[in-house]
Amino acid sequence: MNQPYYIEIAFTAIAFGVLIAYHIRHFLRIKRHPLSTDIGRNNEVRASWVRMIMKERRDILAVQTLRNWTMAATFLASTAILFSLGTLNLTLSTEKMTEVSGFLNLFGSHYGTLWAIKLLILAIAFFFAFFNFTLAVRYYNHVGFMINVPADTDSKAVNQTVIKILNRGAAHYHLGMRAYYISIPLTLWLLGPTWLLLGSLILTTVLFRLDQAS
Repeated sequence: MNQPYYIEIAFTAIAFGVLIAYHIRHFLRIKRHPLSTDIGRNNEVRASWVRMIMKERRDILAVQTLRNWTMAATFLASTAILFSLGTLNLTLSTEKMTEVSGFLNLFGSHYGTLWAIKLLILAIAFFFAFFNFTLAVRYYNHVGFMINVPADTDSKAVNQTVIKILNRGAAHYHLGMRAYYISIPLTLWLLGPTWLLLGSLILTTVLFRLDQAS
């Protein structure tokens, strides 16, 4: 195994290790101390919003808000599938693209097969984003019907159900956005493992600040 392969493997392992370790920590923090995270706080705010909407029967506000969420998720899902298909198309021109990115790849391997594998991993990230955004749209559509149930039903049980489904849709929206964020260092990976490691460190720093409850 030559030196570029050693460097490629080492830098890639460190970069993915940093990303995985951070997200494991973030997941455990959501489970144990949800209100100390941005996700936990947003879940509480959405729960209060649902109770207010259903108590005061503000149907127009509910429809407008859900429409905005649905439109945003639909746009991001469409963008993700275009990116994923475009990335897969790049695998057909591997030789030309490796020549373009070769001068920025200071320490990594220049083999076309490895570059194609990187493209496939990037495409999988975009497919993951597409899948989660479409699920978010699905749950938002369910909420659009459920939030307008008649007032004479068991309001507490219905509130909890609507809150659960709305937060589930928001969780998939969050996962879709997280896939977009992770696609940044994955894209830099095409230029070499050094850029992957640098991008992962910067992204982790930014996410750490974003994921804290403000």
